[in-house]
Amino acid sequence: MRDDLILVGRVAGAFGVKGEVRITSFTAEPLALVSYKTLLREDGTPGLTLTGGRPAKGGVVARAKEIATREEAEALRGLKLHVPRSALPEPDEDEFYIHDLIGLDVVSLEGDPLGTVKSVRDFGAGDLLEVTPAVGGESWWLPFTREAVPEVQMDAGRIVAVRAEEVE
Repeated sequence: MRDDLILVGRVAGAFGVKGEVRITSFTAEPLALVSYKTLLREDGTPGLTLTGGRPAKGGVVARAKEIATREEAEALRGLKLHVPRSALPEPDEDEFYIHDLIGLDVVSLEGDPLGTVKSVRDFGAGDLLEVTPAVGGESWWLPFTREAVPEVQMDAGRIVAVRAEEVE
């Protein structure tokens, strides 16, 4: 996977019988997917070229240049769709993209190094940061909540964390 790609959606399957596709959107505004037009696969190659779309529950129903039939749309179920980071607007102050957390240092409230953010995952109960420890050992999971992560300091390249055993 290319480092500069941001996951923005996933093909959920076919919609109707005329080759439209349902896409689950991971963007704040689901119709933004249509404005990006070309959505990429994980390796950066074109995945879908959207020619139109409309809002639907949890995402959009779209037409794509590569899809002419219901069967073609259904065959793409599960396809993850990305855009280059440069295609996204810059976040407002005190906002950031989840992808931008990867690689940040993780420090304690006192500033002691705890590790580095290796990945961000959501297993269904909210975002978790996978942290590679500063001093050997196995990676550990940090809930990405205000309680466990009271500060994200993008300019300093770090997040301030409270480990689970320290949270009351």
